[in-house]
This record gives sequence, structure tokens and C-alpha cells, in this order.
Amino acid sequence: MIDLQWFAAEDEGRTEEPSEYKLRKAREEGRVAKSQELNGIVVYLFAIVVLIIAAPWMERKFREILLFYFTRASSDNVSGAALYMIFFRYLLMMVLPISIAGIVAGVAVNLVQNRGFLFTTKTIEPKFSKIVPKFGEYFKKTLFSREGLFNVAKSILKVVLIAVIAWTMIRSDLDDTLAMLRTGGPELALRQIGSMTAKLLVVTALVLLAIGIVDYVVQRRQFLESMKMSKQEVKQEFKEMEGDPEVKSHLETAQRDMLKQSMPRAVKEADVVITNPTHYAVSLQWVRENSDAPQVTAKGEDLTAMRMKKIAAENDVPVVENRPLARGLYTDTEVGDIIPQDYLRAIATVYAQIGYMDKNQNKK
Repeated sequence: MIDLQWFAAEDEGRTEEPSEYKLRKAREEGRVAKSQELNGIVVYLFAIVVLIIAAPWMERKFREILLFYFTRASSDNVSGAALYMIFFRYLLMMVLPISIAGIVAGVAVNLVQNRGFLFTTKTIEPKFSKIVPKFGEYFKKTLFSREGLFNVAKSILKVVLIAVIAWTMIRSDLDDTLAMLRTGGPELALRQIGSMTAKLLVVTALVLLAIGIVDYVVQRRQFLESMKMSKQEVKQEFKEMEGDPEVKSHLETAQRDMLKQSMPRAVKEADVVITNPTHYAVSLQWVRENSDAPQVTAKGEDLTAMRMKKIAAENDVPVVENRPLARGLYTDTEVGDIIPQDYLRAIATVYAQIGYMDKNQNKK
């Protein structure tokens, strides 16, 4: 078992999980959790599969090229340039399928590991600090660190596993291959060797793929550990992000959710509740120290609107029936919004009306 705590960051005082903002910034700089081991193994596996599938076709093409050159070995009818062109055409035909498979596999595994398309120029920006060799830091990281020990152990494990698998499979098929060579001739023996080699390549590729998946898990855990933050970094990041429009949007959404959950209290403290009269209700409150216009503190329709009217009546909050205004405010505003400019004249009329109602009640 691999002790993933090898890569823990708590010893450096970084105990907090990385924020989405920090992970997003790291991604913009091209730093994501990635296993180069897995990249190479997937490319290797795809190339082997295509090679095995295309092997009969490639064998025929190989025979054609040999026959073409041997039949013209003593003839001057074909120019040297033509011979070169034919050779490269056959070479391209046999190499291209494997190359395409490797490219497709490499792009696909990178997309999966990067969790989507990632393009950045940050990683290729020239930095003088990268040009100056730091041999001490390099050897410390590659040989005398937990990461270096893990990579060394991984390399040794791969060599041992491939050697054991190759020895076991070759030893089990060796007698059949030698017998076929004696009885069936070189062609059948070569086919037997090709089949044995294909099985060996597939099995080793699958074993390496399992190691690559484990390596990706470790690399991802190590990446997240390296991205952990100290409490001071969390506070500093929050201060820096207060001006971020996206953060402000999240805060406003959270504020609206809180206001929605405290609807009864919002209606009790409202200046007025504007109704449709039965389908919609919107409560307003104007805190003059905080804003130049009233704010929507609650809104609802149907049963919620009826409940808001009932709460308003129980707490002596004025209820004003204004069908177009109630419908417009319900459609165009959210809880926590300041009244839009287009509605200010109508709202001023409502506030004047509730002021008149208060005077009449005081006289009574």
C-alpha cells in the first residue's frame, strides 16, 4: 500500500483545503493533476491494439515491398528517385495508422486528465530562474524526497513485473514454438512468435495501465496537497476576492436565499405589502441610511401571497392593492433587490398613500 500521507502539507502549516479560486488560477497557469506515466501507457496500449489489428494487412504490404525490390534488384528500368518514393509511400502506409492511434490516444488521455480542453501560454513563458541550473534542488527532488522515492519504487516495480510476465509467458510458449519450427517450417514458427509477442505486449500494457491509474490517483492527491492553504492565505484570498464580480454574485445569491428563508420576519418589518390582490404579494422596506430607494424584502404568489397578507394584517403592516405594480415587481425583481428606476414614481405614490393612511389612523 502507498501511504498517501507522504505528500501531506500539514507539516508546513497548510491545513485548509484549496479554494475553487486557487484551483482555477492554477488551471489557468497550466498546473493540473496529471500523470505522465498514464499518458505514455495509454498511447502505448492504443498503438499495440492498432498494430495487432492491422498486422495481417501490414504483412501483405511488407511482402509486396520485398517482392517489388527483389524483382527489380538487377534491373535499370526504375529510377532511383522512383525507388525512394515507393519505399517512403509503403513506409508511410504502415506507420501512419499506428501514429494516428498514438496521437488520438495522447489527446484523449490529456483531455480526461485535464477535465476538458486546456490551453495556456504560462508554461512556456521565459523565466530566468528556469534557465539557471539548480542541481542541488533537482537531485533533492528526484532522489532524496518522498516523491523521488515513490518514482524510483514505481520504476523498479515496472521492470520487475515486465520481466516476470515476459519470462512466464515466453517459457510457457517456447516448447510449442520450437516444435512448430521443426514441423511447420519458418513461416508458421514466425506466426507463432508473432502471436506470442502480441499476447505479451497486451498483458504488459494492461499491467502498466493499472500502475498508471494508481500513479494518477497519487499524483492527484499530491497535487491537492500541494495546493492546500494556510489560514492566513485563506484570509488574504478572501480580501482579494471581495472585489471579484463572480464572488459578489455568489454573496448576493446567498443573501437572497437568507431573505427568502426569513419571509415572516421580513413581512413583519416591512413598510408596505403590495398585492395583486390574490396572486402576487411583494413587501418593501426602505432603510434610508443604507440606500436611496426601498428594497424588496419578500415576495410570493398564490398561497405564499395569502400568507404574506395575513402576516401583514396581524402586524399592522399596510397592504396596498396595485395589480400592475405587484405583478411588475414580482417579475422584474428578486428578494434583496433595490427598486428599479422605472418603478420609483409608482413606489413614491404608494409610500405617499401609506403615509396618508397612517395619518388617518392616528386621527381615529
